[in-house]
Amino acid sequence: MPLALWALALSAFAIGTTEFVIVGLIPTIANDLSVSLPSAGLLVSLYALGVAVGAPVLTALTGKLNRKWLLIGLMSLFILGNMLAWIAPSYEALITARILTGLAHGVFFSIGSTIATRLVSKEKEASAIALMFTGLTVALVTGVPLGTWIGQHFGWRATFLVVSALGLVAMIGSAILVPNNLPQSASASLVKQLSVLAKPRLLLVYAMTAIGYGGTFVAFTFLASILESVSGFPSSAISLIMLVYGVSVAVGNIYGGRMADRMGPVSA
Repeated sequence: MPLALWALALSAFAIGTTEFVIVGLIPTIANDLSVSLPSAGLLVSLYALGVAVGAPVLTALTGKLNRKWLLIGLMSLFILGNMLAWIAPSYEALITARILTGLAHGVFFSIGSTIATRLVSKEKEASAIALMFTGLTVALVTGVPLGTWIGQHFGWRATFLVVSALGLVAMIGSAILVPNNLPQSASASLVKQLSVLAKPRLLLVYAMTAIGYGGTFVAFTFLASILESVSGFPSSAISLIMLVYGVSVAVGNIYGGRMADRMGPVSA
């Protein structure tokens, strides 16, 4: 596989880490910024809102831009957002930082998959996309528990500084390794993207995804707080539990995919 794919995977790792690591830091952030746990939980919700808005809207608006330079621009925005989180003087500034990084996240995975397929031959496209998304899975297994541990021992701001450094390395790797002349397909307009909302079967799939992930992330958002205040685990154990959770997710993804391939779709 081309080295450029590893730069994309590192970018996905950094983005996945900053997306999920906040979960292990919510109690610490709430205490440091003197806000309630539900208010600190908005750092997850508003990040997700940035992703939801950024993916369709910004992808449509940037469809004609050179893919490589758009990728570099997105990683620059990602670094800026995490640097702002590092120096955030207030809860409101941290909210702004999370929204900025969410915007970068949404567009990155939209164009990253396209770039990955352009780097390899037709028969290797699925493997290329899988390799890029491996960065996201690895973030759950290693990035999140490590980031939580850093936040608990050196302060939550240090976690965002480290993630910014990862983003910088990934951006430099993309600038060096990703070709400048990638083939570019015509992008779908925002109106065309929104037209899928008129298809009932797709709406059902969207609803299933939203409810499933919504239910999971409501619990996941306050996992650290639940483990400490309800289950009685010490804060020092949170990073280890996050590691076990990440490994479980990785194993479930691998074997769930194999089961889906073997069993096929459920007949109506």
